[in-house]
Amino acid sequence: MKLVSFDALRTLKFPAHTYLKPELFLQHQEEIKAADFVLFPEYWQLSSLLFGLHARIFPSLASYLIGHNKIEMTRVFQTVAPQHHPHTLIEANTAESAQRVFAHMPLPFVAKNPKASMGNGVFLIDNLSDWRRYCAQTDVLYAQEYLPIDRDLRLVVVGEKVVGGYWRLQSENGFHNNIAQGGTVLAGPIPEAARLLVENLAARLHIDHAGFDVAMVGDHPYLFEFNRLFGTQGIEALIGDITPHIIDYLRGQLDSFPGKPRSPSGNTGRRRVRRAA
Repeated sequence: MKLVSFDALRTLKFPAHTYLKPELFLQHQEEIKAADFVLFPEYWQLSSLLFGLHARIFPSLASYLIGHNKIEMTRVFQTVAPQHHPHTLIEANTAESAQRVFAHMPLPFVAKNPKASMGNGVFLIDNLSDWRRYCAQTDVLYAQEYLPIDRDLRLVVVGEKVVGGYWRLQSENGFHNNIAQGGTVLAGPIPEAARLLVENLAARLHIDHAGFDVAMVGDHPYLFEFNRLFGTQGIEALIGDITPHIIDYLRGQLDSFPGKPRSPSGNTGRRRVRRAA
């Protein structure tokens, strides 16, 4: 395969490919058009790559668009799997909306900054003072049902299939499960209900590279969110290198979709990366 990457670290273990700095992509249009896949472009590059150069990208466009922020994700989850998403209200931050949302949500509940990640911008609301502090630092109100859990699952999807997962135990602050916020990882069996939910959703939405966060309340799985560019802490130690899964998926995509002819597979051994200035 002819591969162009815009993320040197995430494609470090890939077969031979060309790395381009994202800000220089306009100087390498012919290489991009000749590539079988353009890997991990920046969000701001999408329109030019897809509609200007007709490039085939990985991750998929749906992975980028739906995963852009929590509001985008929540709206989709509420549409396709409302019974598997915690009850959530999203409103503009006005005095009237703030009062209405606080009156509606049972205490405690969770409030989030819609564009935050890695557990940042997530608050446990126990009282009106907590709510007012949250409202003072956000333009959009995002209030979500609090689930009685002390851990959640991170399920890694490649090519619309779960290729592995692990549990994240609650941090000492008694609230966050994110590793970046002090949570710890634990190997263990993945509930079948969680795996099926994530795979069905990924296939329906055409999400082909993501880390899904899922809570189990009894036997019932709840989707929190997914991260298109998920962290690697815990992943290789618990589920191994996911690079072979990505390569297999990309090869399958070339076989399945018309368009650019499939390139010879080439050397799949030691990585040789040509960096273009």
